[in-house]
Order: sequence, then C-alpha cells, then structure tokens
Amino acid sequence: MSVPSPIAPRLDVRTVSTMTAIALAVADMIGIGVFTSLGFQVKDIPSAFPVLMLWIVGGIAALCGALSYAELSAAFPRSGGEYNFLSRIYHPALGFLAGWISATVGFSAPIALAAMAFGVYFKGVVPGSSPQLLALAVAWIITFIHLSGVKHSATFQNVSTVVKAALIVALIVAGFAYGTPQPISFTPSAGDIGYIASAPFAVSLVFVMYAYSGWNAATYIAGEIQDPSVALPRAIIAATVIVIALYVVLNAVFLYTTPITAMAGQLDVALIAGKHIFGDFGGRIVGALICIGLVSSISAMTWIGPRVTMTMGKDHPLLSPLAQTTADGVPTTAILLQLAIVSLLLMTQSFEAVLDVIQFSLTLCSFLAVLGVIVLRWTEPGLARPYRTWGYPITPLIFLGVTAFMMYHLIAERPLQSLAGLGIMLAGLAIYAYSQMRRVAARI
Repeated sequence: MSVPSPIAPRLDVRTVSTMTAIALAVADMIGIGVFTSLGFQVKDIPSAFPVLMLWIVGGIAALCGALSYAELSAAFPRSGGEYNFLSRIYHPALGFLAGWISATVGFSAPIALAAMAFGVYFKGVVPGSSPQLLALAVAWIITFIHLSGVKHSATFQNVSTVVKAALIVALIVAGFAYGTPQPISFTPSAGDIGYIASAPFAVSLVFVMYAYSGWNAATYIAGEIQDPSVALPRAIIAATVIVIALYVVLNAVFLYTTPITAMAGQLDVALIAGKHIFGDFGGRIVGALICIGLVSSISAMTWIGPRVTMTMGKDHPLLSPLAQTTADGVPTTAILLQLAIVSLLLMTQSFEAVLDVIQFSLTLCSFLAVLGVIVLRWTEPGLARPYRTWGYPITPLIFLGVTAFMMYHLIAERPLQSLAGLGIMLAGLAIYAYSQMRRVAARI
C-alpha cells in the first residue's frame, strides 16, 4: 500500500474554464522545437513517410501519457502536477523532490530559453535589436500580466494561443496553396521500413518527444479549473490531439515546399521553408510567427510554474510565504521568485546548461506519475476515478516504454548532466527533512 500522505487539499479559487486549460496546454506544447528539429531528422532520414511517422509515433506516446495523467488528475484534482501525484501515490518526500526541481529551475530555464529565442527571432524581424534586452522585456511584461489577475491571465493566454494556432494554420494553408511541390511522396516505399527501424529514427524520437512536452500543463493548475474531474481529462486529451494534428501537417508542409537538401542539418528550417513559400521576405514573416508563438509559450510556463511552488507552500510551513495569493488566487510571491530566477538565467546565459541538467529528472517524474496509474490500480482499487485511462494497461505501458528509452538515451549520452539533475532533486531532501522537523517540533 502507498504511504498515507499528510497533504490535505486546501480551498482553491476555481476560475479557469476548460477552454483556457486547453489553450494553456496547447501553448505550453507548441514552442520552438517543432520549428527547428526537422533539419536534423531529414539529415539521416531523407524520406517523407518515416519523418512524418516520427511525429505520429511521438504524438501517440504523448497521447498515452495524457490519457494516463487524465485519470490521475480526475482522481486528485489539485494544482501541482507531479508534486501532487507522486506525493499521493508513493510518498510526500518523492513528491517534494519533483516539486523542488519544478519550482526552482524546471520552468524557469525553459522560460529563459524561450525568451532568448524570442529575442533572436525578433532581431531577425527588426535588425539591430538586443536579444538579451528583448528576452528580459518579454519575460517581465508577461509576468506582470499574470500578476494582474487570473482573469487577465486567462484572456491573454486564450488570445495569444488562438493567434498562434491561427498563424500556424495560415502557414499550412499558404504552403499547400502557394508552395512549389517537391519530388517527394508521403506514402510508404520499400526503403522506409529500414529508416523506421534505424538508430537515427530512435534518436530523433527523443527530440520529437521533447517537442510534445507540455501535454500535462493543465494538471499544474488543477486547483483553479472549474469542475476539474470532468474538465481536466477533456483539456489534456483535446490539447494533445490538436497539437498532434498541427505538428504532423506543419512538418508535411515543410517537406512539401522545401527541398530536403536545403533543410538537412539546419536549425532554422521554418525560416528556410518560409523563404521557399513566400520568397526572400518569407523569413521575416515566419520569424514574426515564431515570436508570437513564443509569447504564448512563455505565458503558459509563467502561469504554470508558480502554481507548483504555491502548492508546496500550502503543505510545508517552511515554504508558507510562497503560498501567499491575492483575493482571486494569484500566487504573487511565487511568481516574483520565478521571475527572479528567469532574469538571473538570462543575465548569466546559463539556461541551456540548466536544461541539459534537468531533462532526465523531469522525464523521470513523468515516468513515475504514469507508472502510478498502474500502482494505484493494484494498491487502491476502490479509489474514486471519475475518469479511467482509455486502453489501460496498453496506453500507460506505451508511454512508459518510450520514456524508459529516452532516459536510457539521456544517461548514455549525457551521464554527468543526468546525475547532476538527480543531485538537484536529492538536494531537496534536506529541505524536506528540515520542513518535517519543523512540523513535528511545532506539534510538541
């Protein structure tokens, strides 16, 4: 049986609609990855069908994870994501470790990277701009929008996500309508089976899965979602399906309009494709599209990260200042702490190194959460489950298999970074132990 958790749900301000939860997850998923990874895929897999299969297989794995998280989020509808799940399934200490890395750098480093990418792409649209100053400016402006209230945050998130999705759809339509067709085929050929069974396909799948990361975004704000036992599963699954469709079709457009030789080994494949679709001015058009998309992604992560910190503050007296909220539930202190970390990362340019370090830890937390679906079916068969994972146990096992492969690859390729990430998590044990000692002392 799982160890009983001392964590008790507190009163949350539930103001977030299902549509906003979907927008949050879509925005968190669609970042810079889908616009940059195709060049490295076609370098070793110069065929359209296996490349699209990469995005389909990755999408299926993400959907399996989403279906599993939907069961957990419906059973435990509280903010915090893996912090909440692992605390309830295994032990509060394990949940604290997951929350510790999310609260410190798990969201701050991706925000910093996305903000710097915004600055770089904006410089391409408006030459002469300072990427670092633009990165700091966009991070601060979006943070203060979220400090202004949940209603304003929801409106900004919805609008920015709809604009991003609309621009991607417009790019897709324009590509098929005005792009010059390339001599490729999206139907399988004899040699494609060899590509799908190859090592480059397996390695590329790791980076495709990172492009899909964020499908679990809505679980981090579960305490703010209206009727979460119903809305959360709908939001998680709907957002994942939407992103799978956009990713597959967007990559199909890149392949349809742009020679594979022009994209092979290149990072800025979206800019290259834009020039082939719209001419020389196309690079700026696509650059502006990516900037708008990054604003939506930065906003989603700015909203999500502090909710983990806030929830930890509610449960642990040592961190109670981080649980302070406004009347409508905005965790002001937690948001400002995240902004300080983001600003420090941007000024020291250390965010890429931090991302390398935390990738294994974040993947491990997702693995343990999905494994928890199976664990709970055995240990707590009577647990109220408003939603039960479709296709159980096949769906969680698919996700666990793909994620286990990713962790193996990370340990093999980046052993020091992976161990350092585990070290950061374990450092949280000292804080957890001290917090528990304070709790016990207060009761005596």
